[in-house]
Amino acid sequence: MKKIFFSLMILLSLPVMAQKDKDHEFKIAKNLDVFSSIYKGLDMLYVDTLDADTVIGNGIQAMLRSLDPYTEYYPESEVQKLKMMVTGKYAGIGALIRFSQKYNCSFIEEPYENMPAAEAGLQKGDLVLAVDNESMLGKSTQYVSERLRGDAGTSLVLRVKRLSTGKELKVKLVRKAIQMPSVPYYGMVNENTGYISLTSFTEDCSKDVRNAFIELKKKGMKNLVFDLRNNGGGLEQEAVNIVNMFVRKGVTVVSNRGKLKRMNREYKTTVEPLDTIMPIVVLVNGNSASASEITSGALQDLDRAVIMGTRTFGKGLVQMTIDTPYNGNLKLTTNKYYIPSGRCIQAINYKHNRGGYIEHVPDSLTKVFYTAGGREVRDGGGIKPDVEVRPDTASTIQTYLFGVMDSTETVLDYVAQYIAKHPTIAPASEFEISDEEYEDFKNFVAQHKYHFTSITDRLWKQLVEAAKIEGYYDDAKTEFDAFSKTLKHDMQRDLDLNKKDVKEALATTIIPAYYFQRGGIIYALRHDRQFSKAIELLKSPAEYKKILK
Repeated sequence: MKKIFFSLMILLSLPVMAQKDKDHEFKIAKNLDVFSSIYKGLDMLYVDTLDADTVIGNGIQAMLRSLDPYTEYYPESEVQKLKMMVTGKYAGIGALIRFSQKYNCSFIEEPYENMPAAEAGLQKGDLVLAVDNESMLGKSTQYVSERLRGDAGTSLVLRVKRLSTGKELKVKLVRKAIQMPSVPYYGMVNENTGYISLTSFTEDCSKDVRNAFIELKKKGMKNLVFDLRNNGGGLEQEAVNIVNMFVRKGVTVVSNRGKLKRMNREYKTTVEPLDTIMPIVVLVNGNSASASEITSGALQDLDRAVIMGTRTFGKGLVQMTIDTPYNGNLKLTTNKYYIPSGRCIQAINYKHNRGGYIEHVPDSLTKVFYTAGGREVRDGGGIKPDVEVRPDTASTIQTYLFGVMDSTETVLDYVAQYIAKHPTIAPASEFEISDEEYEDFKNFVAQHKYHFTSITDRLWKQLVEAAKIEGYYDDAKTEFDAFSKTLKHDMQRDLDLNKKDVKEALATTIIPAYYFQRGGIIYALRHDRQFSKAIELLKSPAEYKKILK
């Protein structure tokens, strides 16, 4: 009887399901017909001639913006950008560029080690005036970057202006296949502890991590700090391969589930691991996303590493790419992923927000899951570290001098001058800005009349305006004037009060000009609070084991 009833329920539901499918298909056909009709009407009657690529392209982008932030369309002209994201490879001169508001052009921010820009002697601060006689003044960094890239083996002539001398130089460069290093630095930080920095999950990055780990183990590594901070993710399989280095064969690392069951997939470890017992601390922060969260989350769920830092970004979605007509590509979200405990760390709302993707699900709305050893973990809104360690907060003066695009020219000019005066500097592991050099920097800032509006200044102006509107200002003008003098902004005082922070930020800006990205990391680790806490934990095996229990 139960079987007959169940069969009848299925039969009764079929017409409803068929009707829903018909309604869905009708809505698709109707709206596509409406869209086509509107565009044809515009094309025929609109006062100006329409550019189909722009108008329809805007329509496509608007449609995708109503979905999630990761579903994106790449027309033929932008497909290379997608390939570079996935592989980390492109052909060009090998340099990071930024735009300067003051000079109205892009400048060389950082030449990459052993690449054409560095080999040709280009320096940090060199202004890019022209590429193959085409002026780059006023052009965006994207426009300049596209002119610098091309087929490997092709040449270009770059006209640059060196800030320290004011002289213009013409440099001929031959483009080269550039492989962005996924592991920009690894090394022993003391006689027992190794460090590996992974900046992206590009193609074959797991091989780089594997080789680095093997080399460090040969040097006596007994503990590892694995740094995934600011790593926005990439290829899922690479994350699985890295977890496989530390976890036995046959363990499920991540599962993908979506609308189409045939596209659901489980990723398991497939080879014997390199090491299943070595203590590991994985460093993460709010910019660790996607494959970084699969790696750190799986190692947390399997009780294989201690996760330290701040809560991760919270991207629990998986994308795939499909070809579109006329050599385009669509990267679209097809699945959510679930790490070994069964949790998905995606925030509930993954739609586009006006201010960007910022939502974290409150812990009160998340569900409890358990690690392999029974520790409580939660879903929603990223990986919560086992040990929360916040980085040092940058001072206001430090943030303005080194963090705001239109304010960095003062630092840029000083660094260009510094490089000209110092052909060499101490190794990155020893370099520090001396007190004399800091006084020189302070004088430089004063001479260039650098000024910024402090938080206190802004709030004080708001208070004065409010007092005037509400009628209190005239009666208390004497007090307001006296207090205003007390609060008067003093740049030299700010630089003295924040001397330690500003010196470190200045050194961090200078070192890559001599020792590239590798040197910058080596120096930064010396002043890195989260890294220091990781080393401290690894020196206490009992505390490490206690956390994983």
